[in-house]
Amino acid sequence: MVFDRITGKFQLKIKDRESAGNILGNALNGIVKKEDIGSTLVLGIPRGGLVIAEIIARKLKCEFDLLMVKRLRAPHNEELAIGAVAEDGTTYFNELIINKLQISPDYIEKEKSYQLEEIKRMIKLFNIGNKSSLKIANDLRNDLKNKSIIVVDDGSATGSTLIAAVRYIRKNMMPKRLIIALPISPKGTINKLKSEDIDYIEVITSPQNRNFVSIEQYYRNFDQITDRQVFDIIDRKL
Repeated sequence: MVFDRITGKFQLKIKDRESAGNILGNALNGIVKKEDIGSTLVLGIPRGGLVIAEIIARKLKCEFDLLMVKRLRAPHNEELAIGAVAEDGTTYFNELIINKLQISPDYIEKEKSYQLEEIKRMIKLFNIGNKSSLKIANDLRNDLKNKSIIVVDDGSATGSTLIAAVRYIRKNMMPKRLIIALPISPKGTINKLKSEDIDYIEVITSPQNRNFVSIEQYYRNFDQITDRQVFDIIDRKL
């Protein structure tokens, strides 16, 4: 972990997502071998993860694209993830939270259906004729077996979105190597992610669970990413 030794002494605050992308890109330069650059694909989870993914891909001189995964929200608390779903329906449920909050199967099914519709809407809105990540997987399944995939988000509080993303990628893309790149994630979440089929995790700061409140507390600037910013990133990619 990039700053593992110093974060115990004070709370690290990253300037913004762009700074996070530069730090992670530099760190991954030593992880992704030069001979693998041409066979590396960076996938950013919109919206914030896409900002960081573009910078990492530019640093590594490799391709990047969008990966559509949406968190499943808890009733009465939209910021708390009870799971996540990918565009093909691959789902992860946090059974501990679901049982603790006594969330009904009916609510979970409705929330999953809603988020799948949101994914369809986002693909139509953002891809502007480009291929969704599922279409990429269908077209390049054989080629992706020989690729390294780096999945990027702007932080992970519970790990739900990334676990769904990892399971989706392993099922549909079958890469030779799967890497996660994150600016912030608490140690408990990182340990949970390590139990998934992930080859390497790069994280800038991983605070103790007792010190972690939200992703936002570790950024100096955590402004919401607008549709226009996403369009601009996609335009630069074309």
